[in-house]
Amino acid sequence: MSDTPVKQQSTAAFYGQAVASFAVAMAATALGIFRLHADAWVRGFLAIAVLYLVTSAFTLAKVVRDRQEAGQLVSRVDQARLEKLLADHDPFEKL
Repeated sequence: MSDTPVKQQSTAAFYGQAVASFAVAMAATALGIFRLHADAWVRGFLAIAVLYLVTSAFTLAKVVRDRQEAGQLVSRVDQARLEKLLADHDPFEKL
C-alpha cells in the first residue's frame, strides 16, 4: 500500500493571476455601475446583484472542490483495498 499523500497545489503565479483577474473584474464592474447614467436605486440593485453573483460563484467553486476531494478520498480507499487484496492473494495457493 502506498503512503504518498495526494498533493495538488497551484503555483504562486497562477494564484497571483487569479487574484489579479478577480480584482480587475470587480473594479471594472464597480466603476461601470458607478458611472452608469441611471437612478441610484438601479445602481444599487446592480451592485447587490454583482455581490450576490460573486458569493454564489465562490460557494459553487467550494462545493465543486469539496466533491472532487471527497471523490479522491473514496478512490484512495478503494485503491488501498485493492492493493491489500492483491498483496494477500497467492496465485499458487491450492484451493
